[in-house]
Amino acid sequence: MTLSRRAMLRTLPALCGPFALDALAQGGMPATPALDALMTAARKEGRVHSLGMPDDWANWRATWADLQRLYALAHVDTDMSSAEEIAKIEAEKGNASADIGDVGFEFGAIAKARGITQAYQPTTWAQVPDWAKDPEGHWALAYTGTIAFAVNRQRLKDVPRSWQALFASKARVMIGEVGRAAQSNAAVLAAAVALGGDETRLQPALAAFARLAKDRRLIGTNATPALMERAEADVFLLWDFNALSYRAKLPNAADYEVLIPSDGSVTSGYTTIINRWAPHPNAAMLAREYIFSDAGQMNLARGHARPIRVAHLKLPPDLKALLVPENQYAKARALKPAVWTEEVKKLPRAWQREVLGAAR
Repeated sequence: MTLSRRAMLRTLPALCGPFALDALAQGGMPATPALDALMTAARKEGRVHSLGMPDDWANWRATWADLQRLYALAHVDTDMSSAEEIAKIEAEKGNASADIGDVGFEFGAIAKARGITQAYQPTTWAQVPDWAKDPEGHWALAYTGTIAFAVNRQRLKDVPRSWQALFASKARVMIGEVGRAAQSNAAVLAAAVALGGDETRLQPALAAFARLAKDRRLIGTNATPALMERAEADVFLLWDFNALSYRAKLPNAADYEVLIPSDGSVTSGYTTIINRWAPHPNAAMLAREYIFSDAGQMNLARGHARPIRVAHLKLPPDLKALLVPENQYAKARALKPAVWTEEVKKLPRAWQREVLGAAR
């Protein structure tokens, strides 16, 4: 998922202060002239076209509905992968159709380097961790994803709560399409981190998954709610927000426990990018402003996505219940996107040779 177009419109300065944010979230009178100007300009544009931000992903539906209700912004989305979004923006340039997109962590810097983004720092910029944003405001994670286990407790009475326990068990594990799916690639990295490796040293994970493949207990199909409902595996390796949202769709949801492995995991996330050539640039900036407001962050939490500003939010009990408890993230660390972007290119061949080859 990704976006960013339009070169010539000025970027309104970032605002500061809780009153401006409260006014924005509630649709009330803005507290600053700059925010007032942004809202007015966005209303005149009247619409926003997103890429990779469909209604059912991370509860984007609620945010688009809020922007329609509060600022009369009509919305349409074109769902596509991060790489496809960047390619579309580059190909269209001045004939842009899209305004804003949502791309994987490692794609934010790629989009900026290719010159297809414009900067905008929302009001709450200071509350976004430095590791999760571009200093100039070209990209910033709105929510994170951490590799989790979705464990079928009906099939596994002894729930594995670490990678060590998982690899020592007899569980059938669904990892998805390693080499093609970012989630599956990150699962390999998460296992490597837990077993003493890192982005440049995946061997501990490859060896462990090779043992599963040799035992015919490794499944290379991308997980879906239907596969979970049918218990096609004992343990599904997923982003935490996917594991939680898939489980919520199941008639047998109580069969599954979602947990972060206690011996290590990796955290990535998704960043909005605003098209350099966006046909509705002010609407795109206002959308980002709202996404990073308390109201927008709460919308993401309702979609089981962990808001990037979670440490600054007062989540009500019902929203906290939709997320994995904070204490389970103690051993999770942010992946290093600059390193991973290069190293992950080597993974498909290594996976074929060292893991899938073990099953032959």
